[in-house]
Amino acid sequence: MAAEGHAPTASEYIVHHLQHWQVDWSLKPVVQTAIVDFNVINLDSVLYALLVGVIGCWVLWAAARKATSGVPGRFQAAVEILVEMVDNQAKANIHNAKSRKFIAPLALTVFVWIFLLNAMDMLPVDLLPAVWTQVYGALGHDPHHAYMRVVPTADLSTTLGLSSTVLLLCLIYSVKIKGVGGWAHELVSAPFGTSKNPIVAIILGIVNLLMQIIEYVAKTVSHGMRLFGNMYAGELVFMLIALMGGAMAASFSGVLLPVGHVIAGTVWAIFHILVITLQAFIFMMLTLIYLGQAHEAH
Repeated sequence: MAAEGHAPTASEYIVHHLQHWQVDWSLKPVVQTAIVDFNVINLDSVLYALLVGVIGCWVLWAAARKATSGVPGRFQAAVEILVEMVDNQAKANIHNAKSRKFIAPLALTVFVWIFLLNAMDMLPVDLLPAVWTQVYGALGHDPHHAYMRVVPTADLSTTLGLSSTVLLLCLIYSVKIKGVGGWAHELVSAPFGTSKNPIVAIILGIVNLLMQIIEYVAKTVSHGMRLFGNMYAGELVFMLIALMGGAMAASFSGVLLPVGHVIAGTVWAIFHILVITLQAFIFMMLTLIYLGQAHEAH
């Protein structure tokens, strides 16, 4: 964080909180300097994603285990409403009933998992990082280098990993539904069609293939970037609000900042509940739409 002997400035505070707990493949601690480094793992994103995923699975398992055929309780009713909502969206986008048996539960998992990952942003900004700082120092390391980010969806590697998985599923279903030949023909015949003239057909085939590649890449990147951008911005706003409370100690003129801190924090937290829910829903819907497109022939 800041050097010993003085409190961190606002910029040092934010930079510290935006740094991941990183290790290389040998689990040796590192600090990433390159924009993209495939030798580095954001260990905090991986661990929190796994932990939250286990919690989400446990919640759904508990709901299924306690389900009754009589009048449902509040918990069962809430889960049933969620399952019915996802199933209706799956039916609207995936018309192949056999594929829907896998895709509908997948969409439910995506929604619940991403909602819980986003909801990590509702925890106090300094809570888990402060705990980790104490643990890191107790293990004999420099506590000023105890980095920890708790919102996996504010990590671009997480969101692009999710969207890349959706892309892989789209390619699998494209081949499964249309066959290798049918999908290959689609790649060179859409969106501009074909021609009986051999030279024109080759030119159109190359252009169509390039357009298909651009479409796949654009959908994948925008799918992950949309979720990342919204959650990164939300995380940054919470940090700025946290700084308002800490500024009280900086000067006498800042005594009213804690009031603004409480008001702004409350308003943003309420609004952010909508954001984290909406972003989970949008990611789920785009997953269903892209998988639905993989089932359709041009």
